[in-house]
Amino acid sequence: MSNQHSVQALSWRRLYLSRAKLKASNRTSALLAGFAMVALVEIQFAETGIPEGLMIAFSVCTTLLVVVHMFALLISTCILPNIEAVSNVHNVNAVNESPHDSLHCYIEMAWGFSTILGVIFFLMDIILLCWVKFHNYQYAAIASTAIATPVLFILCVFAVHFYRRLVAHKYERSTRTLQELETMATELDNGGKFGADGESHVIQHV
Repeated sequence: MSNQHSVQALSWRRLYLSRAKLKASNRTSALLAGFAMVALVEIQFAETGIPEGLMIAFSVCTTLLVVVHMFALLISTCILPNIEAVSNVHNVNAVNESPHDSLHCYIEMAWGFSTILGVIFFLMDIILLCWVKFHNYQYAAIASTAIATPVLFILCVFAVHFYRRLVAHKYERSTRTLQELETMATELDNGGKFGADGESHVIQHV
């Protein structure tokens, strides 16, 4: 019974973690995609003097930013209600009805797109926007680039470091879970053997 409760507790933990990731992806993607759309539609650009390649790079980066966040928003919007419905049920066995395990890859994809890839595109879009908006004031664009570029580099390094630490943590947790399952299997085998020996001993006495 305790082993079953441990499995249920781990499943509930994965459910709450998946729900938290989807909520974070939903909020972040909606905010950054909205900002990108405002930047693309509302900001006034100079009619002359802006290189065509710079405008193309800005439009492509902004489009990729919106597409990435819309994809993350779509995934979180479709999956989150199903997880929320299960998490609000006060029944331990209800976790088996949640799709958080079968759709784990999509949840991780939405979280990665929203918090890693989407943020990288957002910073790149800020840099390009500064060059487009302040094309006639190059020192302002250079200053913005000098500030945003180290932040972008630090973000990429942090993302790689965080991903490696997360993978190592998941590996350690999976190893512990596997050891616990092996211990459980050994205990069950020993219990079955003891039960069989007891029955045979009783039969011999009879």
